[in-house]
Amino acid sequence: MPNSDIPSHADAAPGHGGSALEVFAAFLKLGLTSFGGPIAHLGYFRDELVVRRRWLDEAAYADLVALCQFLPGPASSQVGFALGLRRAGALGALAAWTAFTLPSALFLLLVAYSAGALNGPIGLAVVHGLKLVAVAIVAQAVWGMARTLTPDVRRAAIAVLAAILVMTVGGSIGQIAAIVVGAALGWLLCRGMPSKHTVTTGPLPSRRIGVACLISFAAILLVIPLLVTATGSQGLALFDAFYRSGALVFGGGHVVLPLLEAEVVQSGWTSADIFLTGYGAAQAVPGPLFTFAAYLGAVVDPSPNGVIGATIALVAVFLPGFLILLGVLPFWERLRGWTTAQAALRGTNAAVVGILAAALYDPVITSAIEGPADVGLASAGFLALTRLSVPPWAVVVGIISLQVFLSMAFATTS
Repeated sequence: MPNSDIPSHADAAPGHGGSALEVFAAFLKLGLTSFGGPIAHLGYFRDELVVRRRWLDEAAYADLVALCQFLPGPASSQVGFALGLRRAGALGALAAWTAFTLPSALFLLLVAYSAGALNGPIGLAVVHGLKLVAVAIVAQAVWGMARTLTPDVRRAAIAVLAAILVMTVGGSIGQIAAIVVGAALGWLLCRGMPSKHTVTTGPLPSRRIGVACLISFAAILLVIPLLVTATGSQGLALFDAFYRSGALVFGGGHVVLPLLEAEVVQSGWTSADIFLTGYGAAQAVPGPLFTFAAYLGAVVDPSPNGVIGATIALVAVFLPGFLILLGVLPFWERLRGWTTAQAALRGTNAAVVGILAAALYDPVITSAIEGPADVGLASAGFLALTRLSVPPWAVVVGIISLQVFLSMAFATTS
């Protein structure tokens, strides 16, 4: 496609042509520092890959975010997978997922072999500090994306309407409704605007591969339960339970938890107490919350469990989201090259800003801010990110350290 409308900075760092090793290094950094859940992850991705490394521009990034909001599975991991794919092909996609997932999966596997990882006042202070980090990171993402993607009254109004929709309807239905309404309003109101960018793509699966991935997604979902019934294999049953959970969840993150609880607690594979211990630990680690599956796969009974069970569960819970993404991407890339589709995408991109703004309020702020001190710490983190260009990992360390100090000081004086 022609690329005359790509911002000049994109020429210095095109959206593709990198190596899998480069992708692995970038996402390993993100896997070690991306605290705060899927919405915060999108902020970390934007800061590292859009702003700092300039692998793609703001609007192309928002396009990917909008697509992954439509699909079942872990949205932030799907965005990372797609970014790795466009940067370095299939090996880049695998490198992105592995590097982003491995740190938290290994930590939760260690937790599965230990106990009381986050008990006590210090552990609680660390978890609360991570929530405040999420406030700063998501606020930075909303601020930066709003400046780029809602530069006029029409798109700003679409963003506000999307935020209202999400907060009124709630859940993944509200998010999908906001994106659909944003696309429709963009098609009606944003035609004839000069293009800020033209779609630039890295390696993509062909339509044939896309169709094969969609067929594989459905076949695994339908056939594995039959094989479990026919063979009685616990390994297949474990794979089926986690694959089904990953396939049926929209919105990712915390939405998958009730599905996993139904699969492993109600089935008697583990207890509610063990389940909740792992859930608490999952709040304290960077990377995708779906790595909670590694903990559950390690602690279930009967076997396979341990490292083998963790591996089965981890692969199974991520696989359906990636199959659907690979199935849809070839058609999505071609669709968004059309003039009418570009107008719809302007509205969709504005809606993404509204969705992020709604998420900043609930659950990020509502679950993190408990008093004036929290407001101060979160605001300091936001200013450090936006005004002082402090790296996210330093903000994580700083906010957690201050929160632990304040918690200990309060405990001493009370």
